[in-house]
Amino acid sequence: MTSIFRKNALISILFGFSLSFLSQSLLAKEAPKHQKHEIIVAKVIGISDGDTITLLNDDNSQLKIRLAGIDCPEKNQAFGNRAKRLLSEKVFGNVVRVEIRGIDRYNRTLGIVRLGEEDINEYLIHEGVAWHYKHYAKDQPAEEAKRYDLAQEFAKKTKKGLWIQENPTPPWEFREQRRKGEIKPEL
Repeated sequence: MTSIFRKNALISILFGFSLSFLSQSLLAKEAPKHQKHEIIVAKVIGISDGDTITLLNDDNSQLKIRLAGIDCPEKNQAFGNRAKRLLSEKVFGNVVRVEIRGIDRYNRTLGIVRLGEEDINEYLIHEGVAWHYKHYAKDQPAEEAKRYDLAQEFAKKTKKGLWIQENPTPPWEFREQRRKGEIKPEL
C-alpha cells in the first residue's frame, strides 16, 4: 500500500508541476515578431537599461524594444544608471509609438521610440546619455542620422551628461574590454 501511495503522490506532484508550467507559459504571452517599419502603439511597462524598454500590447503580450541608432553606457559604466533613469522618467508608464527597424543579431526588436512627436532615441543623445551608434548609421534614413549626429555634437560641445568626462569610453569599446578582461571601473 505504501508503494501505491508513493506512486500516486509522485504522479500528483508531476501533474501539479505540469499544470503550473502550462499556466505560466499561457500567462506570459510573448509578442510575435513585427515587420520592419511597422508602427506599434503600446504602454511602457519596463526599463531594462538606457536603451531597452518593455512594452505591454493590447493583447497583454510583452515586447522588448532595443532603441535603434543609439548606444547607452552599460549599467556598470559611468552614466549607465543615469541613462536608465532619464529614459524611465521620460517614458515609463506612458503610451509610446514605436517604428520597428528590424531585428538585431541578438534577436532583439529594434525601434525608434516616440512620445508624442518627440524622438526619444534622439533625446537621449541630446541629453548626453547615449552615443549615436554610427556603426549602424547606414541602416538609418539620412535625415535621421544627421539629426542624431547634430544632437551628439551639441551634447559634446555643451558638455552634457557623459561628455563632461575628458575621454568617455563608448559602450561598444567597454563591452569589448570586458570580454577581454581589461575592464577598469568607471563608476
